[in-house]
Amino acid sequence: MNKNLVHTEVVLHLQSKIDALSVLLKDVCNSTSEDSKSSAGDKHETSTSMAQLEQEKLSNQIQEFLKMKAVLLKLNPEKNHIKIELGSLVETNKGWFYFSVGLGLIKIKEIGVFCLTPISPIGQLLNGKMAGNSISFNNSETNVINVL
Repeated sequence: MNKNLVHTEVVLHLQSKIDALSVLLKDVCNSTSEDSKSSAGDKHETSTSMAQLEQEKLSNQIQEFLKMKAVLLKLNPEKNHIKIELGSLVETNKGWFYFSVGLGLIKIKEIGVFCLTPISPIGQLLNGKMAGNSISFNNSETNVINVL
């Protein structure tokens, strides 16, 4: 697995989430302004409040993804690691892990790569390990094969 490819795909995946949420936010904002022109009464106030809550939720999600993107953009995918740390691509007997941001499983060329942070439960166990080390997680042994 190529770490540059993984890094690029994770950034693109994250950007597509940001773009999709931005479109939703724009739609909610547009529908709210249209509703305010044509509605009156308690029903209008309820729908306006719900739309404002949805706008706030979408804005918060966008901000979280932007923070993740900022973390990703600080990582140097050219750097190879001996020990697992932020920016490491890790091959294990259970699959691939990219120590970056908490996005979960994404597919890269039909191969699943689990994007996780070093502070996640499994990230804490793997953090600082090297090829040849192993950890026990959920009553299952995970062996570190390679650290990139």
